[in-house]
Amino acid sequence: MRFQIKHEIRGRIRIHAIQKRMTFAQADMLQYYLLGFDFIRMVKIQERTCDITIEFQGDREEVIQVLRHFAYERVQVPEEYIKNSGREMNRYYWDKLMNQAILHYGTKIFLPMPFRAGIAAVKSVKYIWEGVCTLARGKIEVPVLDGTAIGVSIFRGDYTTASSVMFLLGIGEILEEWTHKKSVGDLARSMSLNISKVWVLRDGREELEEVTSVQAGDQVVIHMGNVIPFDGDVVCGEAMVNQASLTGESTPVRKAEGGYAYAGTVVEEGEITIRAKQVNGSSKYEKIMTMIEESEKLKSSLEGKAAHLADRLVPYTFAGTGLVWLLTRNTTKALSVLMVDFSCALKLAMPLTVLSAIREASTYDITVKGGKYLEAMAEADTIVFDKTGTLTKAQPTVVDVISFNGQSPDELLRVAACLEEHFPHSMAKAVVKKAVERNLVHEELHSKVEYIVAHGIYSTLEGREIIIGSHHFVFEDEKAVVPDDKKQIFDELPEQYSHLYMAIDGKLAAVICIEDPLRQEAPEVICMLKQHGISKVVMMTGDSDRIASNIARKVGVDEYYSEVLPEDKAAFVESEKNAGRKVIMIGDGINDSPALSEASVGIAISDGAEIAREIADVTISADDLYEIAAFKQLSDAMVERINRNYHMIVGINTGLIILGIAGIFQPTMSALLHNTSTLLISLKSMRDLLDPDDVYKAGRLMENK
Repeated sequence: MRFQIKHEIRGRIRIHAIQKRMTFAQADMLQYYLLGFDFIRMVKIQERTCDITIEFQGDREEVIQVLRHFAYERVQVPEEYIKNSGREMNRYYWDKLMNQAILHYGTKIFLPMPFRAGIAAVKSVKYIWEGVCTLARGKIEVPVLDGTAIGVSIFRGDYTTASSVMFLLGIGEILEEWTHKKSVGDLARSMSLNISKVWVLRDGREELEEVTSVQAGDQVVIHMGNVIPFDGDVVCGEAMVNQASLTGESTPVRKAEGGYAYAGTVVEEGEITIRAKQVNGSSKYEKIMTMIEESEKLKSSLEGKAAHLADRLVPYTFAGTGLVWLLTRNTTKALSVLMVDFSCALKLAMPLTVLSAIREASTYDITVKGGKYLEAMAEADTIVFDKTGTLTKAQPTVVDVISFNGQSPDELLRVAACLEEHFPHSMAKAVVKKAVERNLVHEELHSKVEYIVAHGIYSTLEGREIIIGSHHFVFEDEKAVVPDDKKQIFDELPEQYSHLYMAIDGKLAAVICIEDPLRQEAPEVICMLKQHGISKVVMMTGDSDRIASNIARKVGVDEYYSEVLPEDKAAFVESEKNAGRKVIMIGDGINDSPALSEASVGIAISDGAEIAREIADVTISADDLYEIAAFKQLSDAMVERINRNYHMIVGINTGLIILGIAGIFQPTMSALLHNTSTLLISLKSMRDLLDPDDVYKAGRLMENK
């Protein structure tokens, strides 16, 4: 594959692909390939011109080498990535907009008036008929106003004004449809599966395999807290499955042998084995698309208010038109009122502002599942943080394994990793990672592993009962004891680390010391959130009070709660909401899921448990917490722009009506200025809400952006 460098500056290079034509699929393949390298930050591909813009960190020669090794036939891209990219849809609507504009102005320039009049008259039939149908249903809404304005203009022979009004309405319809389709697509993609490995039954044993290697008919085991990766029949086990993201059901559904499980739903309790039916990931995406298309989930209340306000203003516009005619007996002045309505701008500018905010959020690695969550974020005054993996780093590390039963630390770590690898928790990942680093291989010799949320795990290995978990679970719930000759070692455990306890046959066998370092940016982010209207910052954790108090003091939260259970977090969020507060919940684990679901805005960390990402309304990357502050600032800016647009629309159109009544503007001029102001406000609504140079210059977020 050959490329030509067209232009470059430090950290940015624009190249041209030497090929006659680039398909949408090829553009997606190239983008997928380039974004797979850590030093490449952004890729923008214009498939029509075969131009590629790349933003990168480091040496340009690395980018050149990556391009030299690229070939379409060597890149393996997931089928759903290309199918659901949205590139073809965006091109379709952009072309549709351009064709509409070229046709309108081309007709105006090159065709004589009689032809333009005939075209306008034919086009007007659609709008007049929609107005008549709306009126026949006993409603006086925007279609009636549009049909009347266009019909009166045609009747008076003012074809230029009628054409301008219809052109603007057509542009509005395209933008509204594009806005809806893109928002639905973005939401569906954010809810689509993001699973890399699954447990597959091979010869009666569970083996961890890449999801791409699974074939239809394979038996896949889904443990508690995991997302079901494929549609399929339940062949073994019993579980309570959360299907809220797919069906909207508020309570988990029981699945047992003989039942059917859907891709993307989450096992909340129990464990099931399914026989995969579809393995390409597309079935869930299509079902989500259908579900969203039939709902109003995407719309914020501000968008809904704008649409309803536009309809409610229609009778007043007609009343104003009639009143002006009665007082002045001047048809021209009366038409000046009719030609200026608030509906176009209100219905167009508000959704565009929300779409712009959702799009802009994605540039900060923030996935938002709907406009209403941006609005709720702007209104929020309380934020609740989980500790592990949220305020502390997402990748805790094992620093020591202390033996209490005479076995070697490596042997104890091997056993712990054998059990922990089944569950998606940051502590479990730390144990498994350390075992991999020490090359501690193991066979799946243990029995079924049971996971007790926020406590630990239980299993048997070679006839011995093994439990791993918190101090409360191991010593209080399961009544494990410390060997008499090891009590002094137990009392002198290093306090700066979190402790994971493992007991075998009721006796403490090992304590795994895990370093859970505080995120460097956490105190600054909390300070930023308070500056942007968050009045109450709370930390809740299942850890001991000793560790929780230390972290709380360092980050500067207003309140903290230690040794809490998942239901405690959810109950706290509910009590805050009952007190009239809007609550943000941020977490990454299975134990955070009830609180994420209960919160006004649930925010999950991208590399946390799948159930947390599935339930959350917003997902941020695990790189740093500055994204939370950026999201708050973005939400505030969105609401501010919507309110500013509202006042601007009302002010401009009211002014045009007054000038029309005063006889200063003719109806044609009023319509022209009204249409022009609507387009300008809509275009302004599509601009970025935040200036990248002003967004947290001290944070790593800006370095990455």
